[in-house]
Amino acid sequence: MSSTVGVLGAGKFGITIAKLLSENVDVILYSRKKELIDKLNADHVIGKYKLSEKVKGTTKINEVAEKCDFIIPVIASAYFRKVMRQIAPFIHPSHIIVHGTKGLDIEVEQSGLDTDTIPLDKVHTMSQVIKQETSTLRVGCISGPNLADEILEGQPTATVIASEFDEVIKFGQEILSGPRFFVFGSHDLKGSELAGVFKNIIAIGSGILNGQGMGRNMQAMVITRGLREIITIGQALNVDSRAFLGTAGIGDLIATCTSSNSRNFRVGYNLSKGKSLEQILEGMDEVAEGVKTIKIANQIIKQNNLHTPITTLLYNILFENLSIEKGIQDLMRYPASVDVDFM
Repeated sequence: MSSTVGVLGAGKFGITIAKLLSENVDVILYSRKKELIDKLNADHVIGKYKLSEKVKGTTKINEVAEKCDFIIPVIASAYFRKVMRQIAPFIHPSHIIVHGTKGLDIEVEQSGLDTDTIPLDKVHTMSQVIKQETSTLRVGCISGPNLADEILEGQPTATVIASEFDEVIKFGQEILSGPRFFVFGSHDLKGSELAGVFKNIIAIGSGILNGQGMGRNMQAMVITRGLREIITIGQALNVDSRAFLGTAGIGDLIATCTSSNSRNFRVGYNLSKGKSLEQILEGMDEVAEGVKTIKIANQIIKQNNLHTPITTLLYNILFENLSIEKGIQDLMRYPASVDVDFM
């Protein structure tokens, strides 16, 4: 296998992955932004971040496939399928593709986000998109409490490499592990993906509470009850609950629900300060995947008649003009249920 690893996407997490990889291997970082890549190759700087000379940039997506056997796409879910289609002609079955995107793909975007009905047979995880669009056989994901700002500052954390294939996990651990980055392995690919996806819902709720000046008691409640809800949604999709109880689940949930570095947390916080959803999204330089995920989750909840008061209230706040104050009042008056009912 080639000692050079490819990264698709030069957003903050793509830069983070490239920086981590460069401690162990050579890296080719792809972006369609020529100015960004020219600056990287000339000065080893991308945005405000200094990278190792082992990271080279390219605007040619075929170069990544031709020089790298192991490729890590870190692309927003709305553009993920398009990028996979662009690289697909250059991908062979021998390639390994492990994504770092915590979102869901809607195969026909127009049919989902502009209506109240999202056809769930058109909703896919990123690993499913990779398999649908390319000839590669071995896929995986990176999932866990991976706030890019903290990692770029040199703070320690852990992640999960999930795949059905032992060699994907083993090589992923070899190229990403470092003194400040511990890499666990998991064979539960779908569970690890969905844990990372659905936790974004609860992060928006936690941001709302923080913006309302509520303390740790309420934050702890929304995290623990939110965990129960995302497990319930995952079970409706035939996912084992264990992935939600590990690093990719609880670990990521706590990080994104308690940090202002989380994009989804900031969405909730700014909503609570009176900004409209449109204003918030227009002012963000990167995608908050939880907004689209809430809409998808709402369809799963309705179709399966699930008991998920937090997620349902968040949907109504984001998309049905329910006031935050009324939503919190409704939540506190919601009939009590069994504390732990998912095991």
